[in-house]
Amino acid sequence: MTKEERLEAERKRIYEMSSFEREYSGYQYICGIDEVGRGPFAGPVVAGAVILPKDCDILYINDSKKLSPKKREEVNGLILEKALAWAVGIVDNTVIDEINILQATYEAMRRALKDLSIRPDILLNDAVTIPGVDIKQVPIIKGDAKSISIGAASIVAKVYRDNLMREYDEKYPGYGFATNMGYGTKEHIAALKKMGPTPIHRKSFIHKYV
Repeated sequence: MTKEERLEAERKRIYEMSSFEREYSGYQYICGIDEVGRGPFAGPVVAGAVILPKDCDILYINDSKKLSPKKREEVNGLILEKALAWAVGIVDNTVIDEINILQATYEAMRRALKDLSIRPDILLNDAVTIPGVDIKQVPIIKGDAKSISIGAASIVAKVYRDNLMREYDEKYPGYGFATNMGYGTKEHIAALKKMGPTPIHRKSFIHKYV
C-alpha cells in the first residue's frame, strides 16, 4: 500500500468514525467526554472533554489505547491546537477512596465540563450517563473507537494523566509509575509490599497487598 493509499484509508476511517457527529450535526457544539485511570492502584482519575470543529480534519484520532505513545502525543498536540475548546477534570486518590471510583469518574467529567470555555449543546459520552448534568447526553458503548469527539477526549485525558504519572515517578521512585501509570503490575505490587504505599496510592484498591 502506498503512502497516498494509506492516507486515503485513514481519511475513510475518520469519516466513518464521524457518523455520530454527522447524526447530531444540528447541534452547534458537540462535546466528547471520556476518562482514563479507573483501574490503577495509584494516581488520579482524569476526564477529558473536547469540542472539535465541524470540519475537523485531524487524522489518526482513535481510542487512545490503540495508538503508540509517540502517535498519541502527536495527535494530542493537533487536538489541543485545533479544538474549539478542551479541558481535563482531575479527581485525586483521596477523593476516590472517599466516594468510590465510579462517583469519582462522574465528578472528573463534571469538572472537565465546568472548565470548558464553551458550553456544549450535546455530550457524546463513552458508555456512561453523567449524573447532575443538564445537557443532552448520548452514551455510546466503546465510544472512544466510534466517535472522533470521544476518541479525542480519550487521547487528551490519557496524555495528560501519563505525563502526570511520569512526574510522580520522579517524586516517588521505585514503583514504576513512568511505565505502569499506576496500574497493578507484578513489579508495582512487589514494590508496594517492600516499600509500602505512597501518598498517591488508593487505599481502597491496595488493601489486599499492604
